[in-house]
Amino acid sequence: MTGPAQQARQALGGRLREIRKDAALTARALAAMHGWPRSKMSKIELGHQTPTESDIIAWCRSCRADNQIPDLIASLRNVEAVYLEIKRMRLPVRQRQSIKWEAETKLMRWYEPWVVPGLLQTPAYIEALIGRVLDFYHGTRADLEAMVAARLEQQHVLYRGDHRFHFVIAEQALHTTVGDNDIMIGQLDRLLVAMSLPRVVLGVIPADTEYLVPQSNFCMFDRRKVLVETITAELTITQPREIALYEKTFRTLTEQAVIGTAARTLIMSELDKRR
Repeated sequence: MTGPAQQARQALGGRLREIRKDAALTARALAAMHGWPRSKMSKIELGHQTPTESDIIAWCRSCRADNQIPDLIASLRNVEAVYLEIKRMRLPVRQRQSIKWEAETKLMRWYEPWVVPGLLQTPAYIEALIGRVLDFYHGTRADLEAMVAARLEQQHVLYRGDHRFHFVIAEQALHTTVGDNDIMIGQLDRLLVAMSLPRVVLGVIPADTEYLVPQSNFCMFDRRKVLVETITAELTITQPREIALYEKTFRTLTEQAVIGTAARTLIMSELDKRR
């Protein structure tokens, strides 16, 4: 049974094989051009060996496919890093990595269908949410204090530098109870405050909005990478063609979302119910 990294390696090898065939080159001929062993060609194309960046550049140039180089190199970098199992992840370390990514990002675009985005969470909401995550995956809350502290440190990016933030949440995120009612009242108040921050746009997609695109939570760091969380893993997307699709998805969700007074009305309505 192949794992995600092996599947990604096989997909990369398959793309390189198609590029070679499109150029009407045999594996033997391409290997001879670069002094590679014939076995190297078959291993790469079958996904048994990971090519280097220099291998990819030489391969594409010999096949007159220079335009494929950026996307293939992005795929290569994703082979080993694309999939990180949540249960094996050292979560406080992962959060510190996020702090670095966020500090390097000029425009962050974040979509959440069920909960409030991490940068906008109150301390009580963070503790309740992460506590549930730790219970589910690890059966212990040993890292809870460190993780709450790291999440709060992440939020400093909202007030420093020239970063811009565009958050889109589904209306369900306002209704999903994290912790208890008091925690949710504090969190909803926090969203109203966040809307007034000068570099923050917060949109809410009303519950009765038409379904237009497949949806899962994701966060875009400029056009460099996209982070997606599934039940079992965290995916880091770096291929330009995939990032472009996430951009298209975010644009569609943004068009469906309401902002300003209309978004504030939805938040206030939920606050009134909980009070």
